[in-house]
Amino acid sequence: MDATALPFDTDAMLAGLRAWVECESPTWEAGAVNRMVDLASRDLAMLGARLDRIPGRMGFGDCLRASLPHRGAGPGILLLGHLDTVHPLGTLAALPWRREDGRVFGPGILDMKGGTYIALEALRQLQRAGIATALPVTVLLTGDEEVGSPSTRDLIEAEAARHRYVLIPEPARPDGGVVTGRYAIARFALRSTGRPSHAGARLAEGRSAIREMARQILRIEDMTSEDCTFSVGVVHGGQWVNCVATTCTAEVLSMAKRQEDLDRGVAAMLALRSGSGDVGFEVEQGVTRPVWEADAPGMALWQRAHAVALGLGFDIPHQSSGGGSDGNFTGAMGIATLDGLGVAGSGAHTLGEHIVETSLARRGRLLAGLLAALD
Repeated sequence: MDATALPFDTDAMLAGLRAWVECESPTWEAGAVNRMVDLASRDLAMLGARLDRIPGRMGFGDCLRASLPHRGAGPGILLLGHLDTVHPLGTLAALPWRREDGRVFGPGILDMKGGTYIALEALRQLQRAGIATALPVTVLLTGDEEVGSPSTRDLIEAEAARHRYVLIPEPARPDGGVVTGRYAIARFALRSTGRPSHAGARLAEGRSAIREMARQILRIEDMTSEDCTFSVGVVHGGQWVNCVATTCTAEVLSMAKRQEDLDRGVAAMLALRSGSGDVGFEVEQGVTRPVWEADAPGMALWQRAHAVALGLGFDIPHQSSGGGSDGNFTGAMGIATLDGLGVAGSGAHTLGEHIVETSLARRGRLLAGLLAALD
């Protein structure tokens, strides 16, 4: 049987995917991520995979490595995904599973439980049809991608180094395309320190950490250019409204298409200083993702996937993309990496997150066909 003609069933896939989506797994809730690892472990065990559960660290959940049965040895294919989402526990109340006008909604369904699930379904369909891949296949699922993979980067890079290809079922691009490069990303933690006073009786004696942070936020976001962007996404400050705030913290995300532009952005962030001797201000650099530029191995891999897609009757243009993924690491290592192989949809990271039903079978066949074609 031709791998591209496998009988993917949308309703059956949605039944399995629903259990994944309704198992909420926000990054910072290690126990919740581990419950999601339990679900994925069972699905992979039923494929006959040899499972290795790798304990989490730094307060994050576990990782799962699954090696599919194969007679061959040597460098093979790594299917790389993550089981964590940005949605906090309880999001299902505001974003319940529902099917509506050809779309399916739920927390994390697009980024990236839908794509990871169809990757496993592609393996399942190949097995049922008796189609053996030419290369061994390993699945690696992590639990901290949404915060930059601080505890798993070394694991991802070590595993990728043992493989010839890396396939990542992150969401498809809006035009149905895939990703052959990603921008560089850096995160920063900010902290301002003021002097407390009673906000009603002795306001003038205080020095507000919130005021200093507000001034710095405007300065930071005004640093945004076409080459490098800066966005403040989290702010916490103060404790009592009748007390001048002593501390304020914030988090910043910076992104650039070229590594040298990000390096300049990092230097500019680390050079920031308080505007007043009465108020302290500190910048700490957090996790970074290196730029992944399209290269010959990645483009050759895209050509293979493109041929499979054309055989299925659709196109998959390629592009470099903002928004980091673990492909930043593997692509920067020079390993042939293809990202954005997952389902189509919109609203990632929002209460409107959804996938397009018809993309489940289409993208599942694409993955199955690519897995069968690679050698």
